[in-house]
Amino acid sequence: MKLVTYLEPSTKEERIGILLNEGQQEYVVDANLAYRSYLTYHDGIDYPERMADATIPNDMVLLLRTWQRSIEELRKTESYIKRAGLANFTGPKGERAVFTRESVKVIAPVTRPGKIIHTAGNFREHAKEGKEAGWEFPIPKWISFLKSPSAIVGDEDEIIYPPYTKELDYEIELAIVIGKKCKYASKKEAWESIAGFTVFNDITARDIQRQEMKSGLLNFGKNMDTFAPFGPCLVPRDDVGDVHDLDIECRVNGEVRQKSNTSHLSVSVPEIVSHYSWVTLYPGDIVTTGTVSGVAAFRKNPERYYLKPGDLLESEIENIGVLRNRIVKEKERVPRRLISD
Repeated sequence: MKLVTYLEPSTKEERIGILLNEGQQEYVVDANLAYRSYLTYHDGIDYPERMADATIPNDMVLLLRTWQRSIEELRKTESYIKRAGLANFTGPKGERAVFTRESVKVIAPVTRPGKIIHTAGNFREHAKEGKEAGWEFPIPKWISFLKSPSAIVGDEDEIIYPPYTKELDYEIELAIVIGKKCKYASKKEAWESIAGFTVFNDITARDIQRQEMKSGLLNFGKNMDTFAPFGPCLVPRDDVGDVHDLDIECRVNGEVRQKSNTSHLSVSVPEIVSHYSWVTLYPGDIVTTGTVSGVAAFRKNPERYYLKPGDLLESEIENIGVLRNRIVKEKERVPRRLISD
């Protein structure tokens, strides 16, 4: 199963969709309407709208808050859609419920997470390449910092190249989406708190980061507008396969820049969540794994590899999908005219 947050074409309302394939075509099926249809024609219950809105709401954070029950009903709904067929599938009142993937805007799976806990140093290959490249700062395990939710963009959204950096870098990562509140969690409890996974890229202005880290900070260099692209979908925990054996690949204009596998993690995914559950983790929170080797900053002649306006960044993780983002130059601000008496 793959879940997306999309904008309904007419109203531009955020809604939850189930991503399905039929032949070579990808479709987004409205989850709430599909569940209403299932309740109406399968269970025959009264007030299916109320049940659907409570169980499969049109907001990913709300959905995650009822995840333990919602995921079971989502699976029933997906099976119902497949049995009914996509060709003539509608909501219970004939509402349009099926869209081709390209006809709707798919946004970040979680648009308003409470927090993004970003980690680094968990792929030791990244730490090794940093040391070999002469990076001024050590990369131990369990580096952590907060990534701003306001920096979030989704699939096919633009990443702004700000005028105050000349060293814009990419860092593909696996993102863990929390589906159950947890604190001081054991590894088993941490695993059970995970709703699913998606693709994340920690966009970084290296020249700003380098200056900040002289004071021990990781702040603006990683938190400018659009510096947190992730998506395109949320894959539930039990559908992703072996989370510790997923291929990872980051490409710029088709050229492979980062290529690895989650088997290279020096700590497990449950350990990462457990480690950071000293602060309460809530449904919708995001925790990342850290990146793999191949970033621009640690290469020979890094200026050749830094992102530039016009570049197409593709971030792909096996069994999840490809996150695509174009780099664009920030538009120059028009200065205000000073008016005097």
